[in-house]
Amino acid sequence: MQPRNMSMSGVVDLAAVKAAGDAKAKAEQARAESARQGGSGAVAPASLVIDVDEAGFETDVLQRSTEVPVVIDFWAEWCEPCKQLGPLLERLAVEYNGRFVLAKVDVDANQMLMQQFGIQGIPAVFAVVAGQALPLFQGAAPESQIRQTLDQLIQVGEERFGLTGIAVDPDAGAGGEDGAPAEVPAGPYDAQLEAAAQALDANDFDGAVRAYRSVLADDPANTEAKLGLAQAELLGRVAGLDPQQVRKDAAESPAEPAAQMAAADLDLVGGHVEDAFGRLVETVRRNFGDDRDAVRVRLLELFEVIGPDDPRVVAARTALARVLF
Repeated sequence: MQPRNMSMSGVVDLAAVKAAGDAKAKAEQARAESARQGGSGAVAPASLVIDVDEAGFETDVLQRSTEVPVVIDFWAEWCEPCKQLGPLLERLAVEYNGRFVLAKVDVDANQMLMQQFGIQGIPAVFAVVAGQALPLFQGAAPESQIRQTLDQLIQVGEERFGLTGIAVDPDAGAGGEDGAPAEVPAGPYDAQLEAAAQALDANDFDGAVRAYRSVLADDPANTEAKLGLAQAELLGRVAGLDPQQVRKDAAESPAEPAAQMAAADLDLVGGHVEDAFGRLVETVRRNFGDDRDAVRVRLLELFEVIGPDDPRVVAARTALARVLF
């Protein structure tokens, strides 16, 4: 099983724009199936740390990641830093009380998994969220940094995929049978968000925009709807563009807002995030009044597509502030 989407930095190309919605839909289907089968029990604290091999990776990691983020610790008996990091991760898994599950992989016994994840050295820590693999860090990082990384991972799992963790029974014995993940109640906007995701998957961008706006009309702070709306609007704008003409117009009119905004949209969809942001920051610098404000607003919309915590967004916000003030 090859790891996918090795990045926590947000959506950039056409396939990745829909990946978060697809993964969330699969996660919701898996939770619904678990509920139909009567899965509602809490797990024992000891079940938050599991040993995983190649044979059990599909079930123990990929399927489990549709309910809760799974952190993978790649280690070996001969690795001294692993002996420091491993116990720390195990302690944090229990302390976080079901917000993530720790899967430990002995690389000596599971060479194929090590190769598939492209690991060059250990300890190496990855996560799988709703079936998508994400690199976290390599080496024995300090506890404060690990906590920050875990907090970000949990936030991504909640906001993008609706993963709220699993229930833990503190009275359950270590040797007890693993319980199924706790059933996650349906949210008030799940049906509308699912309809929006389906419209996005069918390239019905107008329909997706309407569905996301409907959610935001009642819940303006809904993170998933804001992200989905930004993605749907971006894809709708680029759907009918002639890339060659857009690039030609942008080259010939470096200060023209409409030309530069269209080119920036293509930059972002093509994965050239810094180019898109830099182009619009420069266009803001070159313009004044309503034109400047229109470009500024478009840049803020593109920030929503990538995510506020992405370092490229942080850098671009700083650059924008410099030209505005």
